[in-house]
Amino acid sequence: MSFTVAIVGRPNVGKSTLFNRLVGARDAIVDDESGVTRDRQYGISDWNGKHFNVIDTGGFVQHSDELFEKAIRSQVHIAIEEASLLIFMVDVATGITDLDDQMANLLRRSHKPVVLAVNKVDNNRRLLEANEFYSLGFKETIFVSSISGGGTGELLDAVALHIPDIVEDPNNDLPKITIVGQPNVGKSSLLNALVGEERNIVTNIAGTTRDSIHTHYRLYNLDFLLVDTAGIRKKSVNMENLEFYSVIRAFKAIDEADICMLMIDATTGIEGQDLAIFGLVKRKNKGVVVLVNKWDLVEKETNTARDMEERIRQKLAPFNDVTIIFVSALEKTRVFKAIEEALKVFERRKTKIATSRLNEWLEEAVAVHSPPSIKGKFIKIKYVTQLPTYYPSFAFFCNLPQYIKGPYKNYLENRLREKFDFTGVPLTLYFRKK
Repeated sequence: MSFTVAIVGRPNVGKSTLFNRLVGARDAIVDDESGVTRDRQYGISDWNGKHFNVIDTGGFVQHSDELFEKAIRSQVHIAIEEASLLIFMVDVATGITDLDDQMANLLRRSHKPVVLAVNKVDNNRRLLEANEFYSLGFKETIFVSSISGGGTGELLDAVALHIPDIVEDPNNDLPKITIVGQPNVGKSSLLNALVGEERNIVTNIAGTTRDSIHTHYRLYNLDFLLVDTAGIRKKSVNMENLEFYSVIRAFKAIDEADICMLMIDATTGIEGQDLAIFGLVKRKNKGVVVLVNKWDLVEKETNTARDMEERIRQKLAPFNDVTIIFVSALEKTRVFKAIEEALKVFERRKTKIATSRLNEWLEEAVAVHSPPSIKGKFIKIKYVTQLPTYYPSFAFFCNLPQYIKGPYKNYLENRLREKFDFTGVPLTLYFRKK
């Protein structure tokens, strides 16, 4: 289930500040063409147990002939087209402007749900002035202060009401494997190698794949869906409107997937944008296999593969319990092994562990390394159980959950992985008061 929210509005109304508050700057994928007004940011937010993608767009200026403003205007149109819901941001300090009126007319024509966010409402005088914006005619109008965070909870409540509850489809049991990675790493070539026919245009020009392409595939009497997505663009490279569209579709394809095969270019090694995509996959709790493509182009010595694998695992830490496979999509080297491993990860992701087995494991893990005491207070983890989620998540019940810190959480996760084999599967651990 994919739900995408786009933040739109004229320049300098506080869209990026709101974006950072919703997703956190550290969780964003940013594309910056040398100018704040031209940033494109993508991230994930969650509220009341509902998750959604967030797109921050540049400032919208209607009818401008200025080159960058024309480019931004095109991208805002794409964001409106692809979004499930739009947050229309305005500024109480300046009142309703002609640009606000133009944007309001555009949004009404889109027939998409719109939440109007009136920003900078941070005192009683501005609260009174903000009532002017009801004249724009949007039923859901929320007063916020994106800098202080005032009103953002109410705004998120309004967004969450539009997100459908996830309903499991009993007939939709085919494993869905999404191929992700930067442009031009060989995603389309891999799909062609697996399918055995030219279902995609394969070329050396980055950004050829315009949309997600689903291919029903059968291997060793196993059925699954393969999804090839457009690459997510590096921060330093200019982004055309077509590729902006493709990034949004790539986010949606990851949402649809059970397993993501992250392709890395062997000739460049793992880069910052690869890590951003990996983090996105992990945060969405999808299974993952790392494929190092173009291995045929690398000059090899005795330990070349071992050394590169070690560097990749160092970069992926702390979640580096993943399978890394060196492939050549063009020469079809180890491409079927990649699929076999993805299907194994799919089965691991469905693992259900009985509470009795989990608590036997917990007793052993705590006996080896008990939680460190804090200020003389002893932490007692009483029991653990697996939660009924679509991915492996576990609830640990203890007397002082607030004092269990990252290192001990990592210890428990690593011991879980050792005992129950969760290679390639992100785990979520919750600590609750008991």
